[in-house]
Amino acid sequence: MTAHNQPTQHKKSWRQVITALLSGRMVFAFVMGFSSGLPLLLTGSLLQAWMVADGIDLGTIGLFALVGLPYTLKFIWAPVMDRYVPALLGRRRGWLLIWQIALAISIALLALSNPAQMLLMTAVAALLLSFFSASQDIVIDAYRRESMSDDEQGMGASLYVGGYRTGMLLASGGGLILAEFIPFQSVYLIMAAAMLLTVIATLLAPEPDMQHGRPQTISKAVIEPFLEYFNRDYAIAILGFILLYKIGDIMASQMTTPLYLDLGFSTGEIGGIVKLFGFSAVLTGTLVGGLFIMRIGIYASLLWFGVLQAVSTAGFALLAIVGHSPLWLAAVVAFENFSGGLGTAAYIGFMATLTNKKFTATQYALLTSFMGMPRVFAAAPTGYLADSIGWTSFFILCAMIAIPGILLLIWLNRRLHIEH
Repeated sequence: MTAHNQPTQHKKSWRQVITALLSGRMVFAFVMGFSSGLPLLLTGSLLQAWMVADGIDLGTIGLFALVGLPYTLKFIWAPVMDRYVPALLGRRRGWLLIWQIALAISIALLALSNPAQMLLMTAVAALLLSFFSASQDIVIDAYRRESMSDDEQGMGASLYVGGYRTGMLLASGGGLILAEFIPFQSVYLIMAAAMLLTVIATLLAPEPDMQHGRPQTISKAVIEPFLEYFNRDYAIAILGFILLYKIGDIMASQMTTPLYLDLGFSTGEIGGIVKLFGFSAVLTGTLVGGLFIMRIGIYASLLWFGVLQAVSTAGFALLAIVGHSPLWLAAVVAFENFSGGLGTAAYIGFMATLTNKKFTATQYALLTSFMGMPRVFAAAPTGYLADSIGWTSFFILCAMIAIPGILLLIWLNRRLHIEH
């Protein structure tokens, strides 16, 4: 890995940390996180609730998960956003404006559909929404990388994740509450209006400079990002770390709701404790994570937050032994969500430092695609695994699966000197 692209970070004083936290760049990171998180569940839980209310069969509802495919394939068209500069606002804000307006239109189009009567239109609108949302994510990640120094990436990631979770909560929890009083069509129109509000932030934000240049042809935009990355020292090992760092956490989260139900918790208890109480713990974790990443550095944060993630995963094994106890559930969920927020902030911040600013969009899309792979492949067999070995053994196994990622991080740091 060349010195230019080697992930480095210098530790900051608390005064420098607070100054960075209060900067306009961090406020924009939070707003863009909100803009990224809002559309996600509009094709997920909220749309599922609408389809159930309209009497759509479960098989069809399950097939609608396929509309999320653009999120896993976004690296394919990311080079377009590295190569071309829109006529207005510059390379990053110009594309942001395009995708945010397209998102608002696609959400409104979904509002005008009706699953019971126009299922095909609903599917097309949901697919368009996912495509525009994934495209917006490409640009947001690139903007955050290019507008902040390596030292600020962890803090920027923490504010982004906080905004992301807020947007998800509005779309899912807020949308479902609104649906109790107004039609789903009206709920989606409100979400479209909320999406349009993020355009104001895009218009006010500064455009990152292009001192690193950009690919001069589309073929170079497609080929050079991959050649540049894979010519670095230990490039494959770094991708391995990205795959492994949160794999145990992901496997465990796939089975937490079945665990709660099996232990006798009601849907009301799950909603109140896990969703709302857990949300506040995640927000706290991401904020604290950002502060400590700047203070102690990216490597120490990845290491210790990774250990905390593993320990918190083991907490579900303890809950399985204790059984139905709202107090224990609240404690385990708070600890797991808090440590997960810490780890996610460091994880995303680290990936940002790996990208070359000449083609940030493509390389970041590649890395986040690897980040998302465990959600598909590692999570798939978790039900069979938990059924065969039992809840306690399953969650202990998930905690232990975190160890290879932590060991690989230590190995990489000895060779790359992530911090100086």
